[in-house]
Amino acid sequence: MSFFISDAMAQAAPATQGNPIASFLPLILLFVVFYFLLIRPQQKKAKEHKQMVESLKKGDEIVTQGGILGKVTQVGESYLTVEIADGVEVKLQTHAIAAVLPKGTLKNL
Repeated sequence: MSFFISDAMAQAAPATQGNPIASFLPLILLFVVFYFLLIRPQQKKAKEHKQMVESLKKGDEIVTQGGILGKVTQVGESYLTVEIADGVEVKLQTHAIAAVLPKGTLKNL
């Protein structure tokens, strides 16, 4: 059978121990790249949204994530009431607010 398959001779591998930090270096570099490209921008955006929601007050004009424009009539802890037409008010969760519009935006539409 050795005519078709050559006999393998086992050799003992040299027992060398590398630097443990060097073996984890690619993993560490990958985590740093993920932090700066994914995690940090997401945390920054969440912080800006939280500040925007905390600064809402009665009379602000907003747009929701669903695209509804309205004027804030009441502000609560986690809910606020928005007037979307004359006499039509809806209650929204604060995290559903996408942006605060400049004053007078609703009158120009």
